[in-house]
Amino acid sequence: MNSILKYLVSAFSSRCFISETSSLCFYSILSSSLKLIKLLLIIIGLLFLVPRGLYAQQSPYVSYIDSINEDEEGGKISFPSFIFAEQVMKEIYVIDSKARIIIYTSDFFPVFTLSKRNGIEAPLGLTVDAEGNMYVAQAPTKENPRYRISVFNARLQWEHDIYLKRSEIDESFIPSRLAVDKKGNLYIAGSYFSGVLVLDSKGQLLETISPEEEDRKAKVNNVTLDDTGRIYIVSEEEGRIYVYDENRKFLFKFGEKGGSTGKLSRPLAIGIDNSTGRMYVVDYMRHTISVYDKDGKYLSEFGGLGWGEGWFQYPRDLTVDSTGRILIADTFNNRIQVFQAKE
Repeated sequence: MNSILKYLVSAFSSRCFISETSSLCFYSILSSSLKLIKLLLIIIGLLFLVPRGLYAQQSPYVSYIDSINEDEEGGKISFPSFIFAEQVMKEIYVIDSKARIIIYTSDFFPVFTLSKRNGIEAPLGLTVDAEGNMYVAQAPTKENPRYRISVFNARLQWEHDIYLKRSEIDESFIPSRLAVDKKGNLYIAGSYFSGVLVLDSKGQLLETISPEEEDRKAKVNNVTLDDTGRIYIVSEEEGRIYVYDENRKFLFKFGEKGGSTGKLSRPLAIGIDNSTGRMYVVDYMRHTISVYDKDGKYLSEFGGLGWGEGWFQYPRDLTVDSTGRILIADTFNNRIQVFQAKE
């Protein structure tokens, strides 16, 4: 039964969070279906998780400090799928299944929500540059039937949309994860495409970074930059992370595909602690966070399937803020869990 349930959750998440070309599936079917899956997960948890003990798997490199589960109006956040820690204003951005972006202070106080009235219709991921401009990857809607990158100024006012030229990329490419470097170049990943697109500040395609294995190009699903400009590209399919320097030259890769300790089953995102160089990778199917040193050496992992403090249920994203706090989108527990990195 566990294998069947994992298959259903995997298939659903891949189709409705990433691959679906209609916002109807993305948001209307999303809420009721996720609630049903969560109920099934709780039932399975009651049957099989109790003997595992009261405490989640611990790591010597982090400690649990808090959880975020409320929005600006005091309601509950719903199946958060994306989180981003902005480094200048120290704000935290969360995307949940209600098609909105909730902005929190560094003290986890919700201060503002962007929704349809602000030009946010179907957000998938975002990034913020050094000037405070926000770039949001959005799925198609009835009003806007194409995938696009919406650009907002530092006052969170919509400026314009960037549409990718289908003549330059594969028709199947769905932009969902973004990063921006110090020069204003935009990095776009998504939908298991064989590479990360690099656009200049005017939205013109500069190049495609395509990680390679021995006999093929790796399909990737996420991209992150650290404060030195290093580029980290995640491949869920390969169970690997590919690292490039600020000039987009390949440095090294790490990670091994698998379902046991020290391996990556379905890695979806990576966060980098700029003070220590440690890297944290969220594994959606193993419900864990794997910890690596700056050279990609595996150190430990924490978490596990459950609903208490330190447990996760199908986490989809994470980020590391300027103080070394690791914030994890614990999707099926309807919360953001916060951990503090240790020296």
